[in-house]
Amino acid sequence: MSQIKVGFVGYGGSAKTYHLPYLLPVKEFQIYAFLQRAAAPPTECAAPGSHCTVDFPEAKHYRTAEDFFRDPAIEVVIVTTHTDTHASFAEKAIEAGKHVVVEKPFTRTSEEADKLLAMAKEKGVILTVYQNRRWDGDFRTLRHLVSKKAFGTITEAQIYYDFENPPWIKYLSAKKYTPGDGLLFGLGSHTLDQALVLFGRPKSVTAFLKVLRGIESEVDDTFTVILQYESPLLVTVKTTIVSCLPQPIKYIVRGTDGSYVKYGDDIQERQTLSGMKSTDPAFGINPEDEYGTLTTYAEFDSKNQKFDPLSNKYNGKFPTLNGFNQGYYESLADSVRRKAPLQVDPQTSRDGIRLMELARESHDTGRTVSWS
Repeated sequence: MSQIKVGFVGYGGSAKTYHLPYLLPVKEFQIYAFLQRAAAPPTECAAPGSHCTVDFPEAKHYRTAEDFFRDPAIEVVIVTTHTDTHASFAEKAIEAGKHVVVEKPFTRTSEEADKLLAMAKEKGVILTVYQNRRWDGDFRTLRHLVSKKAFGTITEAQIYYDFENPPWIKYLSAKKYTPGDGLLFGLGSHTLDQALVLFGRPKSVTAFLKVLRGIESEVDDTFTVILQYESPLLVTVKTTIVSCLPQPIKYIVRGTDGSYVKYGDDIQERQTLSGMKSTDPAFGINPEDEYGTLTTYAEFDSKNQKFDPLSNKYNGKFPTLNGFNQGYYESLADSVRRKAPLQVDPQTSRDGIRLMELARESHDTGRTVSWS
């Protein structure tokens, strides 16, 4: 069977850091074309990473959307542009009868997302979102523990994605808020998605959005979103740029039978930025000092837990499963070629956008809002 010809919309940091390193090892895909408006640089002064024609000289280079989407050989389009263009480029791809992967956040509004879902269904093409944090080692571990009922009935979950004084925060300079701006969209698109995957739609949303970067602005850089469910479950999703901790906290989960506390970020991004290939045997393996702590009333893991007579509980470091972003594209190939179910249902990503809208409404009105 022939390779799946892929066309990228955009050739910036998203494509080069978060997509291509995990797509290239999947041999069912062929990097076929790029839509990059910048002209190809002269060969004699072209630096690696500066342009798609430098890094992928055999791929086609289109400078206009019309020419790019008109190419009948492109089977899958991957949209890696700025958030405010996600919906328009995805719409063009669907109209052209092509499968499409959209970088997160999926869209700026749930209305945009609903339109894309309806279009994809009508055209009979795959629409999915690059929710790559589902393949982080720590989230894979948490999903495993939840699936094995390690916590019994979960009563509380806290999901964090903090960035202490990030250098890129200076680019968050807008004074007025427009949909898609701020870290609720930028980082909440990861953590709210994880909450939806684990627990589904909430009953209500309460949110507090803050600006801690020292400017007057409506655009958040710090947020707390509280999701209430019909059950006793309470889920808190948080991001802050002020966090003086030895390691960033990631998860706190408590239930009737046990708890899990995890510090540290997934290692894949660090390894990619250091130049390590995703095919390296060490890739995605998290260090033992970043394993989360699993505490249970009954023994859950005889290899890694020990009984503590003082607390009358079993306690120990539970090994973090390997991060495996490549799995996203392996599953996509299965969906394109073998009609396997999508691992990222765009409806869930749409619900993530709706959660952000409700969070903004809660913040603006100072009240808890029901899911709608």
